[in-house]
Amino acid sequence: MSGVLRIAYKLLVNDRGKFAALLIGITFAVLLMVMMTSMFAGVMSRASATVINTGSSIWVMDPAVNTVANAIPIPDYVLDAVRSLDGVKYAVPLFTGSGLVKLQNGDYQAVSIMGLDDSTLLGRPRLLEGRIEDIYADDGFIVVKDSEYAKMGSPSLGAQFEINDHKGVVVGIARVASSGLFGIPTLYTTYGRATQDLPTTRFTMSYVLVEPKSHDDIARIARAVDALGYRALTKEQFMQRTADFYKYQTGVGTNILLMTVISFIVGLSISGQTFYTFILENLEKFGALKAIGAKSRELVAMILFQAAFTGFTGYGLGVGLCALLIAAAKLRLPSYAATVTFFNLGLAFAMVLVITAFASYVGIRRVIRIEPFDVFRG
Repeated sequence: MSGVLRIAYKLLVNDRGKFAALLIGITFAVLLMVMMTSMFAGVMSRASATVINTGSSIWVMDPAVNTVANAIPIPDYVLDAVRSLDGVKYAVPLFTGSGLVKLQNGDYQAVSIMGLDDSTLLGRPRLLEGRIEDIYADDGFIVVKDSEYAKMGSPSLGAQFEINDHKGVVVGIARVASSGLFGIPTLYTTYGRATQDLPTTRFTMSYVLVEPKSHDDIARIARAVDALGYRALTKEQFMQRTADFYKYQTGVGTNILLMTVISFIVGLSISGQTFYTFILENLEKFGALKAIGAKSRELVAMILFQAAFTGFTGYGLGVGLCALLIAAAKLRLPSYAATVTFFNLGLAFAMVLVITAFASYVGIRRVIRIEPFDVFRG
């Protein structure tokens, strides 16, 4: 069998033009599939940036909340009620909102505001410059240094600005695990200052962040919060809820799905047609092998080997090219959100298997039916 496979390999790579066409078709199909799904994964990750950066185990919220960015204020008594539940280690409030900053040059910039619990500062970012204690100073704010940092004028420590007619002073520059989705800078301050400086509704608390005493207490806490008329979600559940919203209630999921299907169809048609042409041009060689005693299963093995070799080589080239393009894009465009995940790679691999199976099928059908007599008669 190894000798038969060596012959199959030489037949495949001998015609460099056809072999290159096969590789190009599958490579670009994989490139498009991985690129599209990676963009979607990046968007979903940034949509849950607040959840990722805060790191709380359980989030208590209004039942109508679909995404972390669309918080619905809840009354203060919810915090006291949650703190009194069995299994709760601690619970703190969190404010999320938006404001309009007036920079020193007179420009205005929309920002996202995170108000951390005054006592614990739970969810605080990692500081690159400054001291976390300075957030308690008058008008103290921490600026996140990410792809949107320049929109704030790249402020240094001590820089001043106005936010909703209140003075703000940069007392720290921080870095977070994930940048936001909507392209606006992020400021951190205390919960008290955020609710004081920003216009709010009757209720000011966006979420209650809860840490359970043990993992087994999560289900009991969730049931007790449900009995209060609110919802408690773990970090993973909240991220999934946010992703589901963008998948099924916006056009993001549909558009990405259509582009992925189109790239799959392109790869399927190009590889199938090219591989079938390759088989036709080498039909005499397969007939000669059959005439000298090659069995049908050996010819099938040759076709499968050729299709698999081309498919997996194209898969590797496509993934590598996609990774290079994403890395280059992120160097030039810091706000670019694509992220390659194991799910993206697995989905593309499964589609390559389908493409390979289709190409093998069209080749096997032709080769199995060939008779040595027909070849030598021609």
